[in-house]
Amino acid sequence: MNVITISREFGSGGRELGRLIAEKLGYDYYDRQIIATIAERHGMDEKFVDSALNSNLLQTIPLTFSHSFVTPMVIQSPHTKLLIEQRQVIEEIAKLGKDCVIVGRNADVILKELSPFNIFVCADMQSKLERCKARADHDERLSDKAIKKNIQRIDKNRARTRYLIAEGEWGHRKSYHLIVNTTDWNLDELSISIADMVKRWVKGKEKAE
Repeated sequence: MNVITISREFGSGGRELGRLIAEKLGYDYYDRQIIATIAERHGMDEKFVDSALNSNLLQTIPLTFSHSFVTPMVIQSPHTKLLIEQRQVIEEIAKLGKDCVIVGRNADVILKELSPFNIFVCADMQSKLERCKARADHDERLSDKAIKKNIQRIDKNRARTRYLIAEGEWGHRKSYHLIVNTTDWNLDELSISIADMVKRWVKGKEKAE
């Protein structure tokens, strides 16, 4: 079983890149399905679950899963419960034993024992702004300043969640096999090169085994 994880800055195109890599490799692809599964199990709206997992309230949780998450006060937090549920869903995906690409959700940390190929996707702010504006609803007219603030807020929450789970630094080069800057790249063309790199990595891993 080979697992590819995609961590990414908001607006960098990491989600689309992950989907394209999965298509090139013929791997299963997991992204919004994780949120949908959590929502279905608890009778919640998907948008609520997604919002809660990216909420600023996560900033109030002081330590990590192995420390603060075992205290009654923190376990009772609905945001913490969703993080724990998210972890369980990702572990269930791994138990299926199928090659897959998982976008976000700190899957690289949660599935560390499976030695996944970990990718971090980034881009310059202007590229992220343009991508966010391109995919926004027609009636959603935010200023560049507002979009930039939202990008920074979401990335800050992602960094905090990473620390909660593993006391690790989100986006730090030592945590990933590959860091990809999508600025000025065609994502489909980029995915071909990355898929080829993953194939070589898989062959090397099989030889080592």
